[in-house]
Amino acid sequence: MTKCNKLTDRVAIVTGGGRGVGLGVARAFAAEGGTVVVANRSAEKGEAAVSAIEADFKATGARALYIETDVSDKDSVLAMVEQTVAVFGRVDILVNNATPTGGTSRLENMSDDAMREHMEVNYFASFWAMQACFPHMKANDWGRIITMCSLNGVNAHRYSAMYNGSKEGVRAVTRTAAAEWGRYGITANVLCPFAETPSWEGFKHFAPEAARTIEQSNPIPHIGDCETDIGPVAVFLASEDSRYVTGNTIHVDGGGHINGVAWQMELPE
Repeated sequence: MTKCNKLTDRVAIVTGGGRGVGLGVARAFAAEGGTVVVANRSAEKGEAAVSAIEADFKATGARALYIETDVSDKDSVLAMVEQTVAVFGRVDILVNNATPTGGTSRLENMSDDAMREHMEVNYFASFWAMQACFPHMKANDWGRIITMCSLNGVNAHRYSAMYNGSKEGVRAVTRTAAAEWGRYGITANVLCPFAETPSWEGFKHFAPEAARTIEQSNPIPHIGDCETDIGPVAVFLASEDSRYVTGNTIHVDGGGHINGVAWQMELPE
């Protein structure tokens, strides 16, 4: 794939950038010359991601930095943004990607703790990060916010109300940011990906028949790649090319959203 360094001189924060979609997006940004902050709770995964990015994308001039971040902690999220600005002098792009792993429950049996964890990591973390990045983006009259959400929430898939609710909540907040901050040169969009991630691997192990049905029923009958399928769309949303695109929810899912993914998993009452 020919690269044209669409993100040269741009600084991006990717939460949960140590694996899965976050890692794929971070690598896609680096391939376009972007400076990438991999914000991750696991130092092992975060440092490995940064090392690989620096090794694989020297030719683009990309730089990478790992910042240990617990997105469920507001102080940690604020420190993530402060450290990014201290090192690079700016923050241009925010990718809200970090999310809890696993967890299914019938709605009537769902615990407060499960709901609270998803609200903290999916909803509040993105809210805090957007607030912290806003003054820096406003000062430069330029900013890009990309929030990873899910068809789970859009279509209200069964047995994941904590995930669905938190993702739909932050989708609304992201669209509100688009409405309020467009005058400052800041766009805010939602991306709903379907890709080979650790979470998808876990689901395949937990419900192999359901996973097979989902994959085969997709209009494009395979699962996307985090870097080569999701990454280029994120690059577009993070670049100057998307300057007149804001408040959108973009499904990068092989067409799974058209009729709704065949979600066949069942849980006992």
